[in-house]
Amino acid sequence: MPVVQQCSDAAERVLTSAQFISEHSSDVSVPEDGVRQAAREIMARMKSTGYSTAEWKKHTLTPSVADDAAIEWIFVVDALNFSFWPTRADRAEQYTVSLDGAAYRGYWSLCAAINRAQREGVAITDAHHYAAMTAEQLAHVFRTDDPDTQEPIPMLDERVRVLREAGQVLVEKYGGRFANMVAQCDGSAQRLVELVVRDFPSFRDEHEFAGRSVCLYKRAQILVADVWACFEGRGKGRFADIDCITMFADYRVPQALCHFGALEYSPRLRAHLEQSEAAVRRGDAPVLLPSGHPWEVEIRGNSIWAVERIRQHILAAGTSVNAILIDFYMWDYAKEHADHMRAIPIHHTRSVYY
Repeated sequence: MPVVQQCSDAAERVLTSAQFISEHSSDVSVPEDGVRQAAREIMARMKSTGYSTAEWKKHTLTPSVADDAAIEWIFVVDALNFSFWPTRADRAEQYTVSLDGAAYRGYWSLCAAINRAQREGVAITDAHHYAAMTAEQLAHVFRTDDPDTQEPIPMLDERVRVLREAGQVLVEKYGGRFANMVAQCDGSAQRLVELVVRDFPSFRDEHEFAGRSVCLYKRAQILVADVWACFEGRGKGRFADIDCITMFADYRVPQALCHFGALEYSPRLRAHLEQSEAAVRRGDAPVLLPSGHPWEVEIRGNSIWAVERIRQHILAAGTSVNAILIDFYMWDYAKEHADHMRAIPIHHTRSVYY
């Protein structure tokens, strides 16, 4: 099996964790033939669409200007970027935030809620403000369009705790600005991940697997990646070691990896996931995988390793790419082709880590 790229610190821990998980998995595998085919298809698709960091700012909800205000917006969004899968099958009953005539669900509902709050005069990206916000104030920020018919945002209590805790850390250690934290890293993505994981407990995505501590650091890494993408790798978003960042192990990208043939589940795991999906379609509660469950860790760890193997194949073919762009592309692909991938089940875990 190929060895991981030569990075250090956080990125090395994530990649070595992913490789260890892949080597010790019982129910998730990374088929080499599937990886090779996925690499060819993804490379061709990314080339044909000219996929790049510029895609990040094309969405109407993301900041259009790369400045300190954008950095603070990114931090708040990524501090709260976890657990958006719905418990109701009917889209009309799912958590929804509408803005400028468009209805948003999933991750985009969070972005819409933050932007709506800013328009309403809430200083939601000011750490001094959100560190002291009450649960009632934050519940209003994250309100759904129709509370009588739609489910509320998942894990509201955890979001209140995470945001207030993050604000307090920024105020106490970084003058109330995540931009100051970015500046301390001297252009090192890995240093920034290290600081985020050290100072913010909710970003500390670490678990026990096969007798060893493993780390996946989904939100810490995507936080750095979003700053990099917003600035298109320039200025305050220039990180010399950005290619050491891995993919961001959630529940949508594994679905896309299965679609491309780069991830494979055992019959018993597949049966569990299909049972959970069937429950949601019936309107029943899904069959949850607890955070840190061996199956959950296998899915996430093998996803990181599958993207790393895809990246290595694309690099060997002479095309420069990092795991961030592959992840961004696959997440966009999964959202765009959700109906075509409906037969591929996702795992259901309520967690602050993704």
